[in-house]
Order: sequence, then structure tokens, then C-alpha cells
Amino acid sequence: MKRWSGLLVVAALCGVACDGKKSTDRPTRAQLRKTGAATVEVIPSEGQLPYCMLYTVSEKGVIRQLTLTRENRSIRCEANTPVAHTSFRVPYQEGKVRMYIFFSNERIPAGPVAQQLYELRGQERINAMDLRLPGQVFVETLEFTPEEAGTEVTGTVVDGSNGAGASVLSDGGTEGGNLGAMDDGS
Repeated sequence: MKRWSGLLVVAALCGVACDGKKSTDRPTRAQLRKTGAATVEVIPSEGQLPYCMLYTVSEKGVIRQLTLTRENRSIRCEANTPVAHTSFRVPYQEGKVRMYIFFSNERIPAGPVAQQLYELRGQERINAMDLRLPGQVFVETLEFTPEEAGTEVTGTVVDGSNGAGASVLSDGGTEGGNLGAMDDGS
């Protein structure tokens, strides 16, 4: 009986001592690089599984698959290179999004992942154990808040020769220069 109580004391002490050393330094599998007010690149970290798939779930509940292919499967993702060599636009109107990046050792079908995300949409966090996926899978969850884009400039025509613009008149013509002038044959 003394052994059990001694073992419990050691376990309790280890629990108290080890509590401060809990692993909050989990390796980051990917990072987001903001490229515009509402655009972002996803950069996988070194040492990740070779395939990935990206989904966003917005505050309004909209689920989007960002890595859509003809086969509707995960794509090859290289470390330190933007996924799909592109930036992804997140609609400002949908608010903050959670971006789920699924890393896998084999190409997995996207349809079942979307269905399972829909089923788990109420959960605060989703990990690989929550999903029914083949092979080895890791999930990285990142958050991104799109910002409203600056006001767009309208009413000017860009001249390809020097980059200067001309004002558009109410009748659709341009002010200044011969931009868009047509020879009427006279």
C-alpha cells in the first residue's frame, strides 16, 4: 500500500513540476504572409508532409476550398514556397476566417474533408484525430482577418505608352491626347 501512495505522490509532484513545461512550443507547420488587404499566401514550413489542402471557414459559416484541382485531391506543397504559387483572396464581407491546412503523406480526396469540416463547424479547434482520413495527416489552423481594400480609382484610362491617365468625359470620350481616337476615313 505504501508503494501506491508513494507512486501517487511522485506522479502529483511531477504533474506540478511538469505543468510549467507543457509544450506550447508546438512546431508551426505553416505561416501566413499577407500580400494585400484581403489576400494572403500560405507558406509551408520545412519538414512537412508532401501534400496539402487548404480550406477556410469564415465567421459567417462559409466554407471554401482554396486548393481546387480537376481531381479534387490535395496538391503537392513544397517548403518555403507559397502553396500553389499563388495568393488567396478572402472576401472582406465574410469577416475573420480560420484557415485549415491539411498536410498528408498521400493525396487525399477533398470532398470528404469538406463534409467533415461542415459537420465539425461548431468546434473551437479541429485536429487530425477528429477527421476520418487515410494515411498520416497533420492539421495546422491559422487565422486571418481581411481588411477592406482602399478605394478604387475610377474614371481614368491608362495610356500604355507612358503610364499616364486621361480623364473620361461624360460622353465616354477622353480628355487630352489622342487616346482611342479613330480615323473616320475623312
